Amino acid sequence: MFIKSSFRFGILGLILFVLSGSTSYGQEWAKKLFNKDKIDFGVIARGSDAEYRLKIKNNLENTVHISNVRTTCGCSAAEPSKSTLASGEEGYIAVKMNTTRFQRRKDSNVIITLDAPQYAEVRIPITAYIRTDVVFTPGAANFGSVEVGKGAETTVGLAYAGRDDWAITGIESKNPSVTAKAVETARGGGRVNYNVMLKLAPGTPLGPIREQLILKTNDVNFKTVPLLVEAKVEPDITITPQVVSLGMMVPGQEKTVNVVIRGKKPFEINKIECESDDEAFKIRMPKAAQPVHVLPLTITPPNKPGNYSEEFTVTIAGRNTPITFKAYGKISDTKTN
Repeated sequence: MFIKSSFRFGILGLILFVLSGSTSYGQEWAKKLFNKDKIDFGVIARGSDAEYRLKIKNNLENTVHISNVRTTCGCSAAEPSKSTLASGEEGYIAVKMNTTRFQRRKDSNVIITLDAPQYAEVRIPITAYIRTDVVFTPGAANFGSVEVGKGAETTVGLAYAGRDDWAITGIESKNPSVTAKAVETARGGGRVNYNVMLKLAPGTPLGPIREQLILKTNDVNFKTVPLLVEAKVEPDITITPQVVSLGMMVPGQEKTVNVVIRGKKPFEINKIECESDDEAFKIRMPKAAQPVHVLPLTITPPNKPGNYSEEFTVTIAGRNTPITFKAYGKISDTKTN
């Protein structure tokens, strides 16, 4: 009886061991979707906007679905940029630390639950040290939306409480388009105040900016303080859609789609030119300057069955550089009667 029971428990243990091992191995595919296996915010100022974007890329053939994202401590929060990722698609999990309510060392985890292509749970450790002696107001340097070629300026206040001789000794920026200087505004009684004055260069390229400015100090224990810098450099004129879908077309059968051109201020369109010599397109040109132009784009498809594309160049009055957009479609081998 004892031998049979021991045998039974031995088999059960072996089964549990194999299952636990296969479960761990089976979730490796999920871990490989993420670019980091831990998040370390380092030493951050109280009141600062501390956010890390954990990148996720679907390197599988099947669609990945995130069913839930949570953290194990109120000191942190997390949210996915998108819940469904097609094969090859990328996204991120925005992980934020609450630097207003919490102080000093904080450890937690972000737990991402996936339910497709199969169930898996990924746990990623989070650590941060929130300083009690340095406070930013506001919590980040956010230039907001900036028109390309214009540049911008913003200021963040820094308050320190501790040593009388505490000082900012330098500022390091990894982005050449972002420069900053620290101007001392008050000192005394163990308190020091600075205005960190930032500039975004007029030549900053189009697109979003998300960088960390590093403030160097004479502090023996914590020599640097990071400051989040954000901006979105946008064109003065945009076209929607940038790529026009013409769909399936029949030779000789007209099709009309609308193209919308928007500007920061009223503008006049001088001319619109096609790259090819097909003369298949007609565009109703606007007659006056206005901030938004809705252009009816009419095509009479030529007898050229197969994929069809065209590139357009739009010349704007007073603007040195023209803007472009493309149109794609497919022409069937069936003619109209």
